[in-house]
Amino acid sequence: MIDHMGISARDFESSRRFYYAALTPLGVATMMEVTPEESGGYHGIGYGKDGKPFFWLSNDVHHVATDGARGTGIHIAFAAENRAAVDAYYAAAMAHGGRDNGPPGIRAHYHPTYYAAFVIDPDGFNVEAVCHTPE
Repeated sequence: MIDHMGISARDFESSRRFYYAALTPLGVATMMEVTPEESGGYHGIGYGKDGKPFFWLSNDVHHVATDGARGTGIHIAFAAENRAAVDAYYAAAMAHGGRDNGPPGIRAHYHPTYYAAFVIDPDGFNVEAVCHTPE
């Protein structure tokens, strides 16, 4: 079981705006923020639900690649309560710097009710919102 995961952003403020907008329709909110003053340089925002952060965005320069291939191979999927939330996620992500990687729709090759949208975030990460339930 995964407790939490995190990614490092090249442009922290741009990614912060992207994830705030994209995750809000999924019911995922900012749970906490760790400032550089508190941690000796690390700046992180913990997004989650029910008071528990499970996805962290940081400026951790020790983990930021500089070769331009940052997001290659990284895929993050967030659960959506319904298909409307997937649609809203996609619209918000695209309006805040995301690039299309698969618009909202059924992906029957996974299962008949797999409804998802895929967006490339500002750092090249493949970020998905998925609903597994029928309409």
